[in-house]
Amino acid sequence: MAVLSDFLPLPEGDRQYPLEYIETNGVIKLSETESEVTIGIVESSAGLEEDLKNFHDKPVVFYILDKSDLSAYLARQQSAGTGSISGRNESGGNAHTLDKLANDAPVVNLVNSIIIDAISRGASDIHIESFPERATVRYRIDGILIPNRTIDRKMFPALSSRIKIMANMNIMERRLPQDGRITVKMAGHDVDLRVSVVPIAGGESIVLRLLNKRSRLLSLEELGFSRRATELMRSLSGKPHGLILMTGPTGSGKTTTLNSIIGEINDPSVKIITIEDPVEYEIDGVDQVQTNEKIGLTFESILRRVLRQDPDIIMVGEIRDRATAELAVRASMTGHLVLSTVHTNDSVSVLHRMINMGVEPYLLAGVLRGAMAQRLVRKLCPFCRREDRPDTLESRLLNENGIAAESLFKPGGCDKCGGTGYSGRLVISETFISDEKLEDLIASAVPTAEIQEYLRTLGFIPLHRDGLEKAVRGLTSIKEVEKAVLL
Repeated sequence: MAVLSDFLPLPEGDRQYPLEYIETNGVIKLSETESEVTIGIVESSAGLEEDLKNFHDKPVVFYILDKSDLSAYLARQQSAGTGSISGRNESGGNAHTLDKLANDAPVVNLVNSIIIDAISRGASDIHIESFPERATVRYRIDGILIPNRTIDRKMFPALSSRIKIMANMNIMERRLPQDGRITVKMAGHDVDLRVSVVPIAGGESIVLRLLNKRSRLLSLEELGFSRRATELMRSLSGKPHGLILMTGPTGSGKTTTLNSIIGEINDPSVKIITIEDPVEYEIDGVDQVQTNEKIGLTFESILRRVLRQDPDIIMVGEIRDRATAELAVRASMTGHLVLSTVHTNDSVSVLHRMINMGVEPYLLAGVLRGAMAQRLVRKLCPFCRREDRPDTLESRLLNENGIAAESLFKPGGCDKCGGTGYSGRLVISETFISDEKLEDLIASAVPTAEIQEYLRTLGFIPLHRDGLEKAVRGLTSIKEVEKAVLL
């Protein structure tokens, strides 16, 4: 068994592993030459040793260390203030404090500043990518990726390692994709980050999705739903039982809308349970369960157990397979109101999506109460929009086609929107409610076109029409509607 004192002086600074990694894995670099790396390890582990061999581009020699010897080293380093900010990811129960930047290592300051800047600017995602010649940082704000800064390519490995440490990932793994979570604290509020790391040709692509826990639930009106759509959705959510489905692509705000509905119908007289990935809004009085596929907590497995909890209302974050679809339908048939999301392009397509997942048409017809589809479009900035703009649909269409686009905005825009002409986002949507005739059509598995034709006779307003109406009102632009929905 090796003794640390026999290898003094040990590598320090950038030549040593981060303290968090040493403490978590019980491993330390004892020495390194041009031809060999010597590593001390508390407990022999084939997986850990393989990771370290792959990390270093030279032969590696391992020595077994006494745990108390390594613990004494860590205590000395921490008492001396050596290393980066200590802290654990959300599984450890402690949030990283981002507000205290003084005296931190440059790489820690860099990661902190990137996250702080993203939160301050209202970004939904941070994209950090390493290319052969450079590393870049971009923020997704109001659905659009905006370049933020360029980083010295040499700093990227350290930046990547810091994020992996915070997300409780394996910093030695650079060949396989990894997923993790971080909770950070800023100005007294917790912000959750979902982290995805994927190897690419030039290095790695790191994406952090920001979920701000202090964000309050918005009403349907605040989200941008029209009066008619709001009335339809409130009518659906007032049903005593059945299945309500929300559809749209990833990032279209489906979960936010469902949470707003849950917030509106939340009442002490009913038991509401949600199954989410992740829990984005904490709603007082609602039992919220977070999935964790690594330990078998899938939507389907949790839903089976939730049904034994005597709920009145169940919200399932997503129906993505036959087992979950069948359970959701069964729950709807046994006196529960079930709300969930499905990935399709429009509200009517959800019918065939559920049938393709294995749900019998007659069962779907019997439980489906209605479906909604939505997209997010950028709102026109109210501070730089001209008050004398044309208000007719025809003139706005001409403007958006480039004939007189300058009439929409004041020259140069304003500081509120950074000169883009847009500020924030709103929803465009379509909703239908099932009736006896529609039930017969669904049970007969008729083509989508026939169902759409019947809905038109009921006054169904499709996505593009809702978008155009909002454009006419000056809330968004034709260009934004075109991007969200194929006209």
